[in-house]
Amino acid sequence: MANTSSAKKAVRKIIARTAVNKSRRSRMRSYLRKVEEAIVSGDQKEAASALRAAQPEIQRAATRGILHRNAASRKVSRLARRVKAMSA
Repeated sequence: MANTSSAKKAVRKIIARTAVNKSRRSRMRSYLRKVEEAIVSGDQKEAASALRAAQPEIQRAATRGILHRNAASRKVSRLARRVKAMSA
């Protein structure tokens, strides 16, 4: 347990930051889920529009430190490849 006032404040800040990060991560995952569902349903047009909506959200998560930037790029790349494969 924190003893000093600065340590107590740090704990409060960590709790607040964790709540924000959890919200951002959940938002990003919702966008990812929409793309996944569109791919599974086989609707190429819907999947492409969902991917266009998800891409900035994923990159924003990387900017905010929720996700590593390489991991964000990898996710976008793999989703884009799957959406593109639907048209072939």
